[in-house]
Amino acid sequence: MRIAIPDLISNSYFPAVAAVELGFFKAEGLDAELELIFPVPKTMEDLRDGKLDFVAGAAHATLQAFPNWKGAKLLATLAQNTYWMLVLRSDLNVEMGDVEAVKGLRIGAAPGPDSTIRQLLVESGIDLEKDKVWVGPVPGSTGAGVSFGVNAAKALEEGVIDGFWANAMGSEVAVRSGIGTVVLDARRGICPPAAVHYTFPALVTSDKVIEKDPESVRAAIRAIVKVQKALKEDPSRATAVGEKLFPAMEASMIAGLIERDLPFYDPMISEDKVNGMNGFAKEIGLLTETVTYDQVVATEFISLWTE
Repeated sequence: MRIAIPDLISNSYFPAVAAVELGFFKAEGLDAELELIFPVPKTMEDLRDGKLDFVAGAAHATLQAFPNWKGAKLLATLAQNTYWMLVLRSDLNVEMGDVEAVKGLRIGAAPGPDSTIRQLLVESGIDLEKDKVWVGPVPGSTGAGVSFGVNAAKALEEGVIDGFWANAMGSEVAVRSGIGTVVLDARRGICPPAAVHYTFPALVTSDKVIEKDPESVRAAIRAIVKVQKALKEDPSRATAVGEKLFPAMEASMIAGLIERDLPFYDPMISEDKVNGMNGFAKEIGLLTETVTYDQVVATEFISLWTE
């Protein structure tokens, strides 16, 4: 089974990475191969085209390859809530929650996540054009093996950008080096209320895979549920995965980041989460129809979340 992630050196999709590297997929009878494909819209396109069996990525990005949720389903969350942070240059001396500070700044954001920070700023009363806020890709973030967040922290240090919207790994690198300050944290509600539910990291598959091999889909969900439980019981297990796949500094940080995120490790996809995500998708023009919960979530497997 081929599983793609859009960012490897990250806490965002880590349960999927850990499920492969710690043997949880293998224990469920799946020979799982992990692939790094950036950005997340590209991973969804490859899923649509039958090149992948699963994607661990931003739930809302599924719509970029499967219009109006036709042809794909969410299987489980890897963790709850929108999972990016806004980091600005520390020399700006911006306080936590001060969205107004983005005026006149250059904010780096990856394709896919960029739609969430744009909408967040609009809901905060920022006029991107009038307030001269630039949101766009960070130079050098498209190469294979590159972590967007870690690369964004480097670009911030070099003065290429004034801030970035990225995962906790990139944010932590910037904060520890003293070059950045976390201003918004969507996962923990330091943002406009609606932004918490724009999206979430999810395990996604196509309707074709579900129809062709439902037992493998069940096994994949069980692997995610079990690895979340295992990491809750012992977050230090993340270090072995980091030491195998990450540079030394990031490997030393991953267990702490995972421990911080443990309250959000719940595979359940609630109707409220889906409604919030679809509301956001409609606001940005990514969803053009009203859809039901079972058009978004593979409801035949939801008992596995609490099995």
